[in-house]
Amino acid sequence: MRRDDGANHIEGTLSASGKSFGIVASRFNDFIVKSMLEGSLEAVRRHGGDVGSVDVAWVPGSYEIPLAARQMALTGRYDAVICLGAVIRGSTAHFEYVANGAAGGISAVALETGVPTIFGVITTETIEQAIERAGTKMGNKGFEAAVSAIEMADLMPRIKSGGGTA
Repeated sequence: MRRDDGANHIEGTLSASGKSFGIVASRFNDFIVKSMLEGSLEAVRRHGGDVGSVDVAWVPGSYEIPLAARQMALTGRYDAVICLGAVIRGSTAHFEYVANGAAGGISAVALETGVPTIFGVITTETIEQAIERAGTKMGNKGFEAAVSAIEMADLMPRIKSGGGTA
């Protein structure tokens, strides 16, 4: 798409139609993650996608998300992988290790595989903050992660084709 600046701008659309998504969800703090998963599935539905083309892999905790996300990405079956988890700070340094491991691992999967791998792991100080981010006054971060996945799944082939319609 040409804009006034003369450059060719390449953007993804928010259409999930015809696309398949993998979701990796953490069972730890699943009372939060289940709401985020519902949000992700709702985003796919609202943007024209078929929820039947979404596979959900459950892992023990957020630290395990990157490995499952990598396996999903390497199958070639998914246009994007959405990673959902909730890491809530406790009184030890464990929070830092889990949050950093999940973030770095998810980023590495995207860079290694070229498959959009979306960071939908919330990191909060309290359970109340997590609840707020899973569907109350702060929105649903699972929904937001899926919207990012939809856009990135559309953008990547557009980049490969030089900006034309994918």
